[in-house]
Amino acid sequence: MFCYKCGKEIDDEAVICVHCGVATKNNTQSMRTAANAEDSSNFGFAVLGFLIPLVGLILYLMWKDATPLKAKSCGTGALIGFVVTVAGWGCVACIGMADML
Repeated sequence: MFCYKCGKEIDDEAVICVHCGVATKNNTQSMRTAANAEDSSNFGFAVLGFLIPLVGLILYLMWKDATPLKAKSCGTGALIGFVVTVAGWGCVACIGMADML
């Protein structure tokens, strides 16, 4: 394999060029693989976000750049939890109003 920056020949499995020090395509692929190993959709965090929407929102904001799949689970759980809570309180308010009439 040849370095795309300096053009000199390097080992096929090298992560950096020994001549100019630039990262090779092998380096960026290994970094993506390591990042993807930590990031996976998690049902537990979705349930936590559903039960406590504020915590789900905070976790989403903290993880949205580093681990987007985990963050999406938290954000989805928080959004669904918030909608269900608002709908529940709306039903309670409607029932309370109907009793007053």
